[in-house]
Amino acid sequence: MIIKSVKKLHRFVGRTVILRTDFNVPIIKGKIQDDYRIRAGLDTIKYLSERGAKVVVISHLGDPQGCSVDLLSLRPVALRLRRLLGSPVNFCSDTIGLKAQAAIKRLPAGGVLLLENLRFYPGEYKNEKKFARDLAELGDIYINDAFSVSHRRQASVDVIKSYLPAYAGLLLEKEVRALAKILKPKKPMIVILGGAKISTKAPLINRLYKNSHKILIGGGLANNFFQQAGQEIGKSLVDKDSGSVIHRLLKNRDLASKLVLPVDVVVKRRGQARAIKPNQVRVNDCILDVGPNTINLFSSYIKSAKTILWNGPLGKFEEKSFQFGTLAVGSLVAARSSGLAYGVVGGGETVSALALTGLSEYVDWVSTGGGASLSYIGGEVMPGLKEIIKN
Repeated sequence: MIIKSVKKLHRFVGRTVILRTDFNVPIIKGKIQDDYRIRAGLDTIKYLSERGAKVVVISHLGDPQGCSVDLLSLRPVALRLRRLLGSPVNFCSDTIGLKAQAAIKRLPAGGVLLLENLRFYPGEYKNEKKFARDLAELGDIYINDAFSVSHRRQASVDVIKSYLPAYAGLLLEKEVRALAKILKPKKPMIVILGGAKISTKAPLINRLYKNSHKILIGGGLANNFFQQAGQEIGKSLVDKDSGSVIHRLLKNRDLASKLVLPVDVVVKRRGQARAIKPNQVRVNDCILDVGPNTINLFSSYIKSAKTILWNGPLGKFEEKSFQFGTLAVGSLVAARSSGLAYGVVGGGETVSALALTGLSEYVDWVSTGGGASLSYIGGEVMPGLKEIIKN
């Protein structure tokens, strides 16, 4: 793999860098609820600033559909970034045009400027050449440090590379190198998949099953398999369009032999949590977690792994009564990582669930990628990586 890394650049003084980050963090009433993505992007900002570059940070927040929305302004992010860096961070309420150009002109060498939400502009969504050109005119170099949106055809990660020399940021480089270890793993590899939509996980399963010892299925994904087998799932979460996808997966006997489904589940019945076998689910039940026997079964595979990938919670972990399976597996993944196995955890909910264990620091790589990780591992086109990453 060849990565056109920012580390290959040697002259920064007197140059303006357009740094695409993903600071799409949850904000409620102007207060940031989780700054993990901001903290993950600090290394590249510091690297550039310490070398005398003018650092112009661009990001999106939410999905304002090309309209200016006060609640989705990046101003609170600028304040948090200033606190985390311990140095001034300027903010510009425009993203392109004269106001942004003036703010950059005033920026000293090593200074940091955050521009307003990219998605306030329709041109971002449309991968519009004019919008990309307007962004490119603000700087001399473009750096993509937003792996999490690199699967999207949007101006700030795709067509902008036509107008500026483009490089990978430190975070993006780490993401790609971590996922490369999943594509060429030390064996045995165990893949743990939860969440709901089988359609988003199918490409990953198809790409990884040959190198996987087992693929452990939980959460809403397992409900889809139960339903396809003709079992009652009650009022449980299910992907309505899953039937044809699962049918195609199960036609591959080698793949099917590596799938491991829950042997017991936890349902809410008359307001109480009960562990039962999958074939004991009733019409009014709702499957909300994997059961203790499943945790033991999954654990036996995880304990033997040399490589682990976990994407998707195994139940409704937001409720204490139904978080045991997810947290137990998360704790075991963390315990196995950093030595005994190479562990990668990805996906917004999965990262949040891992944080509840208090063991995130022990996992080899906690990805900010989310859907982009699934796309990359699944072999899909990644417009944001073109001309930056060569396999």
